[in-house]
Amino acid sequence: MNDFEVFYERRILARLVALVRRVTPDILLTHSPSDYMEDHENTCRLAVSAAFARGMRNLPTDPPTPAVDRPVTVYHAQPHGNRDPLGAAVRPTHFVDVGGKVLEQKAAMLTCHRSQQQWLDESQGFASHLETMRGLMREVGEWSGRFEHAEGWRRRLTLGFCDPDADPLAAALASSCLRTESIGARAGRS
Repeated sequence: MNDFEVFYERRILARLVALVRRVTPDILLTHSPSDYMEDHENTCRLAVSAAFARGMRNLPTDPPTPAVDRPVTVYHAQPHGNRDPLGAAVRPTHFVDVGGKVLEQKAAMLTCHRSQQQWLDESQGFASHLETMRGLMREVGEWSGRFEHAEGWRRRLTLGFCDPDADPLAAALASSCLRTESIGARAGRS
């Protein structure tokens, strides 16, 4: 979808459900449910709904794709600026070390996204999208208390997705991932 053309609508959802069913991911990484751009939030809603609907046999998809019964664990990225739209800090529960070579690889990939760089420089006055990325990774690293630069992730509640104890991101990344709260700890808060 093009920028500003991501809407929560049946046609797009039918395509995404078909994709999730074909790929059968163990982990789905998506946008924050609360971000500064509505198309980011819509992308999140569509991804989560597609993951949830992967096993709904009565939901038609485009192209038609059989339902699957495999679990999927959904993680949400940090919103841009590490803040929600009202300016409140969004603290991750999972910190992934992206220091050293990983940070430079992220910078090299971001450099390839020339249209985004030009748009950010012109529309929002960002002096450097690369320095912004590094600064945000540094802030998350500071929050971790362990890494110099980190990405932050939050695991979605598991109902309809996977086992309550599932945490394949932490398992796959082992020592490069710090989980600051036990699974389900946030669910019991009021």
